[in-house]
Amino acid sequence: MTDTFLDSRLTERRNPRTAEIDRATPLEIVELVTAEDAGVPEAVARMKPEIARTIELLEAAFRSGGRLFYVGAGTSGRLGVLDAAECPPTFGTDPGMIVGIIAGGQEAMFRSVEGAEDDTGAGAAAMDTHRVGAGDVVIGIAASGTTPFVGAALGRARALGARTALVSCSEPPPSLREGCDVCITLLVGPEVVTGSTRLKAGTATKLALNLLTTGAMIRLGKTYGNLMVDLKAWNAKLQDRSERILMETTGIGRAAAREQLQAADGQVKSAIVMQRRGVSLAEATRLLAEHQGHLRAIVGDPPAVVAP
Repeated sequence: MTDTFLDSRLTERRNPRTAEIDRATPLEIVELVTAEDAGVPEAVARMKPEIARTIELLEAAFRSGGRLFYVGAGTSGRLGVLDAAECPPTFGTDPGMIVGIIAGGQEAMFRSVEGAEDDTGAGAAAMDTHRVGAGDVVIGIAASGTTPFVGAALGRARALGARTALVSCSEPPPSLREGCDVCITLLVGPEVVTGSTRLKAGTATKLALNLLTTGAMIRLGKTYGNLMVDLKAWNAKLQDRSERILMETTGIGRAAAREQLQAADGQVKSAIVMQRRGVSLAEATRLLAEHQGHLRAIVGDPPAVVAP
């Protein structure tokens, strides 16, 4: 801490463009905020090489049976937990494959747990609790780049042999940057409301996390073209989507698609192989394993996109 009220962290600086926002009309507030948000995608795009490198780390880890752990506090932690929670229904992943860890535990998902982000002991202990080791990837999420809980977790993860990355919206200290395999630094600038990183920083972080897991899942064969063929049909909407994907990729009708999905134990990818190749579920499973889950190698290219 210093004696000055100025902070070197980008996320803690005041934004001169919104200094009069408390005098703005509702429409003016919307205009100010959306103008600031417009630069977020560009900040993410500037990190394309770093994001791609992290996808490579994730792909390698997943192929060898490793896991991804997101570690964060506050908004950053919640975004990690959210991304982890969305992967099983979207890509059919095991819940233990991608895990979100938030400072303060489950309670912190719904309300602030004071002091949790400063607890370095808890950050390091979380890595031991989850038995992080070689083959795993730990991604710290810290908008400020300085969250003690996250820094301690990354340090312990490295000591345990895991690969590490940091997603931040301010330049991290050299000691943290040098200790990570990759740093994804999303410089979106000062927030509309000073220090409120649920705004631009949160939006940029969500975009980056979407890219990381989606990119890794695509590389693992979890899509067929851009079709979500490893989804879990846990509700009526996803059941309908599963049937429509099978109809589109095989040319069969709704009733036949429903029947084929039942024969495939609800697995869209297996159902496609069974229908296209005329094989049993056991043979479809074998073919998918042989080709590392990639449908193109088994049944050819997906159908062209049909305009609505």
